[in-house]
Amino acid sequence: MDITQLIIGLVLAACIAYAAFQLKALNKSGGWAAFGLGTLVFGLGGFAWALVLMVFFITSSGLSLLFKKRKTTVEEKYAKGSRRDARQVLANGGLAGAAVIAHVLFPTSILPWVAFSAVFAAANADTWATELGVLNRTSPRLIHTGKVVPAGTSGGVSLAGMLAAAAGSMIVAATTYIFWPLTGLAGANRLLLSLLIVVAGFLGSIVDSVIGATVQGVYWCSACQKETEKYPLHSCGNATTLLRGKRWITNDWVNLLCTGSASALMIIATLLFL
Repeated sequence: MDITQLIIGLVLAACIAYAAFQLKALNKSGGWAAFGLGTLVFGLGGFAWALVLMVFFITSSGLSLLFKKRKTTVEEKYAKGSRRDARQVLANGGLAGAAVIAHVLFPTSILPWVAFSAVFAAANADTWATELGVLNRTSPRLIHTGKVVPAGTSGGVSLAGMLAAAAGSMIVAATTYIFWPLTGLAGANRLLLSLLIVVAGFLGSIVDSVIGATVQGVYWCSACQKETEKYPLHSCGNATTLLRGKRWITNDWVNLLCTGSASALMIIATLLFL
């Protein structure tokens, strides 16, 4: 372990987490979680690992803050606002932190790196789909039934959202390819793995939509006559009641399953194709 790199990583993570908190991209708990994850990634992973994390964080947080006024009508559906808390940070990046630790334990293995990249490809795909999909002029459809639903509904997908998901996954995969930190891999195999990261990230966002449409806890506000992920109170202050899904399957669990499925798919694909 390089102590100097770890100290530099700690300082950089602290600066970035503090800046994100000041920009209202993170709340206090999210700032501490981002500081811990950033220290792990910057300090133990290195430049390429940190860059993948930064690409995800900057682009996803930027989109969350962009067009904020245009998205106020759908944000009341979401369990949480644009400021990420600790659970959101860990749901999106916790498995990436585990991949960094695996890299330290098995420095010659390619699996931790591709799993790490797939986690952020999926997280970015999901965030881009959510943030840009709600701006689509036509209403989305539930992914498993095709029923037209209001924008922001859990499990609702649109062409704009799907294209945004693909783009979000691609930008992380492109960063992975350009700044590949491992040696001894043929260029063709490196390109293949990067393309597989795009696919894994995109499929992770699809898993997110399927779970959101089928088993995620969705609630009903009788005062507003609207569906929402918020519990126990809606934005209006009225109590919400379970409409469908499982109460314990929150959006944080959905995000974790999104990144986890992408990571698992990428590990399987790497073992099959290399």
